[in-house]
Amino acid sequence: QVQLVESGGGLVQTGGSLRLSCVASGSTFSINTIAWYRQAPGKQRDWVAAISSSGSTNYADPVKGRFTISRDNAKNTVYLQMNGLKPEDTAVYLCYTSSGGTPYWGQGTQVTVSS
Repeated sequence: QVQLVESGGGLVQTGGSLRLSCVASGSTFSINTIAWYRQAPGKQRDWVAAISSSGSTNYADPVKGRFTISRDNAKNTVYLQMNGLKPEDTAVYLCYTSSGGTPYWGQGTQVTVSS
């Protein structure tokens, strides 16, 4: 079983930065792709970025050039560095992975960007 715990959310002004962390527990962390999703009130959950076990990264178009995903396998942690934040980035950000075909989600961390 895998547990994911996010942290680092908060309230920032437009143009500001935040770094989110996702700490995973479970022996399969180093071989899984980890992804960040976000969900704004009343909207669907959207994929934001992902990083493979080898470090390959992918980003959704709305965040390309502003967000950077990285991982530290020694610390079982994935980061999401968010720069140039916009009000439309306001959402709960959730960490996701899967192991043995079972999906795992964190509880989420709130990011609010004021205009």
